[in-house]
Amino acid sequence: MKAVFLDADTLGNDVDLTPIETVTGGLVKHERTAPEQVLERIRGFDTVVVNKVVLNREHFEACPELKTIAVVATGLNNIDQAAAKDHGIRVMNVTHYGRSTVAQHTMALMLALATRLLDYNRDVRAGRWGRSSMFCLMDHPIMELEGRTLGIVGYGDLGQGVAERARAFGMKILLGARPGQERGEVDGYPRIPLDELLPQVDVLSLHCLLTDDTRNMIGARELATMKREALLINTSRGGLVDEQALADALRAGTIGGAGFDVLTEEPPRHGNPLLADDIPNLIVTPHSAWASREARQRIVGITAHNLESVG
Repeated sequence: MKAVFLDADTLGNDVDLTPIETVTGGLVKHERTAPEQVLERIRGFDTVVVNKVVLNREHFEACPELKTIAVVATGLNNIDQAAAKDHGIRVMNVTHYGRSTVAQHTMALMLALATRLLDYNRDVRAGRWGRSSMFCLMDHPIMELEGRTLGIVGYGDLGQGVAERARAFGMKILLGARPGQERGEVDGYPRIPLDELLPQVDVLSLHCLLTDDTRNMIGARELATMKREALLINTSRGGLVDEQALADALRAGTIGGAGFDVLTEEPPRHGNPLLADDIPNLIVTPHSAWASREARQRIVGITAHNLESVG
């Protein structure tokens, strides 16, 4: 097996790539690869390991020796899968690596928003506590999660991890049917159409892939049907939510708050509606929910296993 890793830096410099190097019999590593460098760097290799670098039909046509693409992530948006199939190229991704860290991050966003953690921290640092006429500050409303309803859209490994942790907080769980899914029951949780789910939830957490069916799944109309104090958490894909509509809804108080780990453009070099500094009760983190060292090392192990299975 002759393998090249096009963007090894995306896994960080604190993980051990030995499992992949052992399976491939050696691995050519590039820290990063610009679009114009892709073709020259994959020529002559039968296996390409990649995270976010885009591979398309042009690359496959120019490299008939390419047989396997190992994506060190779950999402496959950067791979032209139809073209890969046409050229007999096997595309593999990695699942079941981030349950603990993504669920933890999801709950952290949920808790920070519900307790208004950042707002109270800001107040303390601004000296407002020191100037208070009594022993505490109560300027921001706090939501108790116990007894509240959590709606989860995307009940795969990550959604299941969030459900487990939310149950420990005493939350009621409902599942949302993605476009094309039927209502039913999964693990004892009702799965209902999105239009029925949204008015019921106190917190909505998204854990589904970005497809043509799920793009802008949550827009102005959907936000308007949610409770005014409801929280929206997205640790999945930025394109699932109309970001301008969400920014407008938060400013207008249509919903209570939002926590996002993903945006439509990453990194957001051209700005983003959710990066404005006048949006209340919004937390944006830099697509870091997946990035514990433990999770990244699991990615390496799973990728090595995938590659070993194809010889």
